[in-house]
Amino acid sequence: MPDPPSSLILLSDAEARALRAPARLESARARAIAAGPFSVTFARPDGGTPAGRHDYFSEGPYWWPDPQNPGGPYIRRDGVVNPGRFTRNHDDLGRMGESILTLALAAWLHHDEPAARRAWHLAEVWFVAEASRMTPDLEFGQAIRGRTTGRGIGLIDTRGFLWAVQGLALLRRKYPDPRIDTAVVEWFRQFVQWMRWSGKGRDELYNGNNHSTWWVAQVAAYSLFAGIPGAVTQCWDLYRDYLVPHQFRPDGSQPLEEARTRSLSYSMMNLDGFAIICRMAKRAGVDLWTHRTSEGAGILRTLEYLVPFIEEPAKWKLPQITPPGPSRGTATGLAGLDLPDRRPWLALQRKWGTPGNAWGLLLDGLL
Repeated sequence: MPDPPSSLILLSDAEARALRAPARLESARARAIAAGPFSVTFARPDGGTPAGRHDYFSEGPYWWPDPQNPGGPYIRRDGVVNPGRFTRNHDDLGRMGESILTLALAAWLHHDEPAARRAWHLAEVWFVAEASRMTPDLEFGQAIRGRTTGRGIGLIDTRGFLWAVQGLALLRRKYPDPRIDTAVVEWFRQFVQWMRWSGKGRDELYNGNNHSTWWVAQVAAYSLFAGIPGAVTQCWDLYRDYLVPHQFRPDGSQPLEEARTRSLSYSMMNLDGFAIICRMAKRAGVDLWTHRTSEGAGILRTLEYLVPFIEEPAKWKLPQITPPGPSRGTATGLAGLDLPDRRPWLALQRKWGTPGNAWGLLLDGLL
């Protein structure tokens, strides 16, 4: 029999008991309880794909029609987002994850049973109900017109599931729904199996850059949620043996992200993925924060390297074809929560603020 699912994933029991209600939770709860439900079946792309009604489908963001070959295969413009691509499944997945975590926080902090019921309903529609459930794979993520019906790197789209499983992990402690919970756990068992062993899943793991990082973050979270200990252990091993030595230099730089046209944005996003992995490992009793290669590369060195540029993006001299977004990420806050010398990191995160999403709400309650 598999081990029982982990309870909180990104939180310890003590942290969950000590969570504070962020000031913006009430307005976020009002939006979340009115949102959805969401399903990949509610919007389908216009022809040209073998994806079925229950299959998640998205198109690569940086691929455009070729002006020299109208109607031919799309061409890549790195960092330049094509606004005409199909995004509905991607957007709905994000809204679903955000809404579930927001409602779960309302239920946990305010004894809000209607919010809990709504969160379980959103999970049922997306993962469980026969008419609307998503197929537990990503065979048709980030397709490219004229080139491919789906790629492994489409798995970057499913980061929103991280917030969904954290929300459901909170709900199962205070407002459980065993019927839906059991079915969602089975869905994630199948999804993790696909991520670990399918061709596209393996392609994503060994992509090399932030895609590899977020593969590990996702598999760790879903495996903690669904109780798959072998996959969890694999993730900690991959962090030490693959992610850190392949992505971090001893000086703190991330060469694979710095080669991009939005190099600062990608460096920050990748570092956030590393920090989330370290956070989950710490909750599971494994210290990855202080892990370094024999040459000295590790997340804390990279955090030190990047902080001055997060503070003042104008100092960044590598390619950044669009201004960084308003969020300064969350890696400093997570480091501050977990490390003995916490005050400088927490001070930076409090100064910069947290993202304006459900993940930011959860951090606001911890910081």
